[in-house]
Amino acid sequence: MDQNSDIAAVPLLAANGVSKSFGHVQALDSVNIAVHAGEIVALLGENGAGKSTFIKILAGVYAPDAGELLVDGRPVRFGSPAEALNAGVATVYQDLALVEQRDVASNLFLGREFTKGIFVDRRRMYKEAEIAVESLDFHIPSVRTTVDLLSGGQRQAVAISRAVAMGGRIVILDEPTAALGVRESAAVLEMINNLREQGRGVILISHNLQHVLPLADRIFVLHRGRPAGVVTSEEATAEIVVRLIMGDTSV
Repeated sequence: MDQNSDIAAVPLLAANGVSKSFGHVQALDSVNIAVHAGEIVALLGENGAGKSTFIKILAGVYAPDAGELLVDGRPVRFGSPAEALNAGVATVYQDLALVEQRDVASNLFLGREFTKGIFVDRRRMYKEAEIAVESLDFHIPSVRTTVDLLSGGQRQAVAISRAVAMGGRIVILDEPTAALGVRESAAVLEMINNLREQGRGVILISHNLQHVLPLADRIFVLHRGRPAGVVTSEEATAEIVVRLIMGDTSV
Protein backbone atom coordinates (compact mmCIF):
# COMPACT_ATOMS: atom_id res chain seq x y z
CA MET A 1 0.00 0.00 0.00
CA ASP A 2 1.24 3.52 -0.78
CA GLN A 3 1.60 5.22 2.59
CA ASN A 4 1.64 8.66 0.98
CA SER A 5 -1.78 8.18 -0.66
CA ASP A 6 -3.47 8.21 2.74
CA ILE A 7 -1.76 11.32 4.05
CA ALA A 8 -4.18 14.15 4.78
CA ALA A 9 -3.78 17.49 3.04
CA VAL A 10 -3.25 19.47 6.26
CA PRO A 11 -0.11 18.50 8.21
CA LEU A 12 -0.37 17.61 11.87
CA LEU A 13 2.67 19.80 12.42
CA ALA A 14 4.38 22.30 10.11
CA ALA A 15 7.23 24.74 10.50
CA ASN A 16 7.52 27.54 7.95
CA GLY A 17 10.59 29.74 7.57
CA VAL A 18 11.89 29.03 11.08
CA SER A 19 15.08 30.89 12.01
CA LYS A 20 17.05 30.99 15.26
CA SER A 21 20.23 32.75 16.33
CA PHE A 22 22.30 32.55 19.48
CA GLY A 23 24.23 35.79 19.70
CA HIS A 24 26.07 36.18 16.41
CA VAL A 25 25.64 32.50 15.50
CA GLN A 26 22.85 31.72 13.03
CA ALA A 27 21.75 28.23 14.10
CA LEU A 28 18.76 28.00 11.73
CA ASP A 29 17.91 29.99 8.63
CA SER A 30 14.43 29.71 7.06
CA VAL A 31 13.87 26.03 7.83
CA ASN A 32 10.64 24.29 6.80
CA ILE A 33 9.22 20.89 7.67
CA ALA A 34 5.80 19.24 7.64
CA VAL A 35 4.60 15.94 9.01
CA HIS A 36 1.19 14.46 8.26
CA ALA A 37 -0.90 11.86 10.02
CA GLY A 38 0.43 8.41 9.24
CA GLU A 39 3.79 9.70 8.01
CA ILE A 40 7.39 9.23 9.09
CA VAL A 41 9.62 12.18 8.23
CA ALA A 42 13.36 11.88 8.75
CA LEU A 43 15.41 14.93 9.69
CA LEU A 44 19.05 14.45 8.74
CA GLY A 45 22.25 16.44 8.76
CA GLU A 46 25.79 16.42 10.07
CA ASN A 47 26.56 17.27 13.68
CA GLY A 48 26.09 21.01 13.98
CA ALA A 49 23.60 21.19 11.10
CA GLY A 50 20.90 22.56 13.39
CA LYS A 51 18.81 19.43 14.03
CA SER A 52 18.90 19.69 17.83
CA THR A 53 18.00 23.38 17.80
CA PHE A 54 15.16 22.73 15.38
CA ILE A 55 13.56 19.92 17.36
CA LYS A 56 13.85 21.99 20.54
CA ILE A 57 11.83 24.70 18.79
CA LEU A 58 9.22 22.12 17.77
CA ALA A 59 9.23 20.80 21.35
CA GLY A 60 8.75 24.23 22.96
CA VAL A 61 12.21 24.50 24.52
CA TYR A 62 13.24 27.46 22.33
CA ALA A 63 11.10 30.10 20.65
CA PRO A 64 11.96 30.86 17.00
CA ASP A 65 13.25 34.31 16.12
CA ALA A 66 11.30 34.20 12.86
CA GLY A 67 8.85 31.91 11.09
CA GLU A 68 5.84 30.08 12.40
CA LEU A 69 4.67 26.73 13.69
CA LEU A 70 1.26 25.29 12.85
CA VAL A 71 -0.60 22.40 14.44
CA ASP A 72 -3.53 21.10 12.40
CA GLY A 73 -3.12 24.16 10.18
CA ARG A 74 -3.48 26.64 13.04
CA PRO A 75 -0.60 28.91 14.11
CA VAL A 76 0.81 28.14 17.55
CA ARG A 77 3.55 29.60 19.70
CA PHE A 78 4.84 27.29 22.40
CA GLY A 79 6.03 28.97 25.58
CA SER A 80 7.23 25.73 27.13
CA PRO A 81 7.55 21.99 26.48
CA ALA A 82 4.32 21.53 28.45
CA GLU A 83 2.47 23.71 25.95
CA ALA A 84 3.91 21.70 23.06
CA LEU A 85 2.82 18.48 24.74
CA ASN A 86 -0.66 19.84 25.34
CA ALA A 87 -0.82 20.46 21.58
CA GLY A 88 0.12 16.83 20.94
CA VAL A 89 3.86 17.25 20.25
CA ALA A 90 5.83 14.70 22.30
CA THR A 91 9.62 14.48 22.10
CA VAL A 92 11.81 11.51 23.07
CA TYR A 93 15.37 12.72 23.51
CA GLN A 94 18.39 10.48 23.26
CA ASP A 95 18.91 10.42 27.05
CA LEU A 96 15.28 9.14 27.44
CA ALA A 97 14.86 10.93 30.83
CA LEU A 98 13.67 7.81 32.66
CA VAL A 99 13.86 7.25 36.42
CA GLU A 100 15.70 3.94 36.72
CA GLN A 101 14.57 3.04 40.23
CA ARG A 102 10.88 3.40 39.39
CA ASP A 103 8.77 0.91 37.47
CA VAL A 104 7.58 1.23 33.89
CA ALA A 105 4.09 2.44 34.80
CA SER A 106 5.44 5.11 37.15
CA ASN A 107 7.73 6.40 34.41
CA LEU A 108 4.90 6.55 31.89
CA PHE A 109 2.77 8.76 34.15
CA LEU A 110 5.44 10.57 36.18
CA GLY A 111 4.01 13.92 37.24
CA ARG A 112 0.59 12.99 35.80
CA GLU A 113 -0.37 10.14 38.12
CA PHE A 114 -3.98 8.99 38.25
CA THR A 115 -5.47 9.64 41.65
CA LYS A 116 -8.41 8.39 43.68
CA GLY A 117 -9.05 10.94 46.36
CA ILE A 118 -5.68 11.83 47.87
CA PHE A 119 -4.07 8.53 46.85
CA VAL A 120 -2.39 7.43 43.63
CA ASP A 121 -4.69 5.08 41.71
CA ARG A 122 -2.08 2.43 40.97
CA ARG A 123 -4.57 -0.08 39.57
CA ARG A 124 -5.66 2.36 36.88
CA MET A 125 -2.06 3.46 36.28
CA TYR A 126 -0.92 -0.12 35.64
CA LYS A 127 -3.90 -0.79 33.38
CA GLU A 128 -3.30 2.35 31.28
CA ALA A 129 0.42 1.57 31.13
CA GLU A 130 -0.29 -1.91 29.76
CA ILE A 131 -2.57 -0.44 27.09
CA ALA A 132 0.08 2.08 26.01
CA VAL A 133 2.86 -0.51 25.80
CA GLU A 134 0.75 -3.17 24.09
CA SER A 135 -0.49 -0.68 21.48
CA LEU A 136 3.05 -0.47 20.11
CA ASP A 137 3.61 -4.23 20.11
CA PHE A 138 6.93 -4.23 21.99
CA HIS A 139 7.72 -6.86 24.61
CA ILE A 140 8.43 -5.61 28.12
CA PRO A 141 8.44 -8.16 30.98
CA SER A 142 5.91 -6.20 33.03
CA VAL A 143 4.85 -2.60 33.59
CA ARG A 144 5.76 -3.29 37.22
CA THR A 145 9.41 -3.93 36.31
CA THR A 146 11.84 -1.22 37.36
CA VAL A 147 13.59 0.52 34.48
CA ASP A 148 17.08 -0.40 35.73
CA LEU A 149 16.32 -4.04 34.89
CA LEU A 150 15.41 -3.31 31.26
CA SER A 151 17.60 -3.52 28.17
CA GLY A 152 18.41 -0.48 26.03
CA GLY A 153 15.71 -1.34 23.52
CA GLN A 154 13.13 -1.88 26.23
CA ARG A 155 13.99 1.48 27.77
CA GLN A 156 13.51 3.11 24.38
CA ALA A 157 10.14 1.38 24.16
CA VAL A 158 9.17 2.79 27.56
CA ALA A 159 10.12 6.31 26.46
CA ILE A 160 8.11 6.01 23.24
CA SER A 161 5.17 4.51 25.12
CA ARG A 162 5.32 7.48 27.49
CA ALA A 163 5.04 9.82 24.50
CA VAL A 164 1.93 7.93 23.41
CA ALA A 165 0.46 7.85 26.92
CA MET A 166 0.95 11.62 27.15
CA GLY A 167 -1.21 12.08 24.08
CA GLY A 168 1.51 12.56 21.50
CA ARG A 169 -0.02 12.78 18.01
CA ILE A 170 3.30 14.03 16.67
CA VAL A 171 6.22 12.06 18.11
CA ILE A 172 9.77 13.38 17.70
CA LEU A 173 12.45 10.72 18.13
CA ASP A 174 16.09 11.72 18.60
CA GLU A 175 18.45 8.88 17.58
CA PRO A 176 16.16 6.10 18.90
CA THR A 177 18.44 3.24 17.76
CA ALA A 178 21.76 4.74 18.86
CA ALA A 179 23.84 2.23 20.84
CA LEU A 180 21.35 -0.59 20.24
CA GLY A 181 22.24 -3.97 18.76
CA VAL A 182 20.82 -5.28 15.51
CA ARG A 183 17.90 -7.18 17.04
CA GLU A 184 16.80 -4.40 19.38
CA SER A 185 17.17 -1.79 16.63
CA ALA A 186 14.88 -3.83 14.40
CA ALA A 187 12.29 -4.06 17.19
CA VAL A 188 12.42 -0.30 17.84
CA LEU A 189 12.09 0.44 14.11
CA GLU A 190 9.01 -1.79 13.99
CA MET A 191 7.63 0.13 16.94
CA ILE A 192 8.14 3.37 15.02
CA ASN A 193 6.31 1.85 12.06
CA ASN A 194 3.45 1.02 14.45
CA LEU A 195 3.24 4.71 15.36
CA ARG A 196 2.70 5.46 11.67
CA GLU A 197 0.06 2.74 11.36
CA GLN A 198 -1.80 4.30 14.29
CA GLY A 199 -2.03 7.54 12.32
CA ARG A 200 0.54 9.49 14.30
CA GLY A 201 3.11 11.73 12.68
CA VAL A 202 6.74 10.88 13.39
CA ILE A 203 9.85 13.03 13.03
CA LEU A 204 12.90 10.77 13.13
CA ILE A 205 16.42 12.08 13.71
CA SER A 206 19.08 9.49 12.93
CA HIS A 207 22.59 9.14 11.52
CA ASN A 208 21.87 5.58 10.39
CA LEU A 209 20.82 5.62 6.74
CA GLN A 210 20.25 1.86 6.79
CA HIS A 211 17.47 2.51 9.27
CA VAL A 212 16.12 5.69 7.70
CA LEU A 213 15.87 4.78 4.01
CA PRO A 214 13.47 1.80 4.32
CA LEU A 215 11.31 3.56 6.91
CA ALA A 216 10.91 7.25 6.11
CA ASP A 217 8.22 8.55 3.76
CA ARG A 218 10.18 11.75 3.22
CA ILE A 219 13.64 12.95 4.22
CA PHE A 220 14.44 16.56 5.11
CA VAL A 221 18.13 17.46 5.16
CA LEU A 222 19.78 20.40 6.92
CA HIS A 223 23.25 21.76 6.16
CA ARG A 224 24.75 24.44 8.36
CA GLY A 225 21.34 25.46 9.61
CA ARG A 226 19.76 25.78 6.17
CA PRO A 227 17.48 23.48 4.16
CA ALA A 228 19.59 21.37 1.80
CA GLY A 229 16.74 19.42 0.20
CA VAL A 230 13.78 17.13 0.59
CA VAL A 231 13.47 13.69 -1.02
CA THR A 232 10.66 11.16 -0.97
CA SER A 233 11.07 7.48 -0.21
CA GLU A 234 10.80 6.74 -3.93
CA GLU A 235 13.61 9.19 -4.78
CA ALA A 236 15.94 8.57 -1.88
CA THR A 237 19.18 6.66 -2.23
CA ALA A 238 22.14 6.66 0.10
CA GLU A 239 24.19 8.57 -2.47
CA ILE A 240 21.60 11.31 -2.92
CA VAL A 241 21.06 11.73 0.83
CA VAL A 242 24.80 11.84 1.60
CA ARG A 243 25.32 14.49 -1.08
CA LEU A 244 22.58 16.61 0.48
CA ILE A 245 24.04 16.14 3.95
CA MET A 246 27.38 17.39 2.59
CA GLY A 247 25.67 20.49 1.19
CA ASP A 248 25.41 19.55 -2.47
CA THR A 249 22.11 21.23 -3.42
CA SER A 250 22.50 20.30 -7.10
CA VAL A 251 20.95 16.88 -6.39
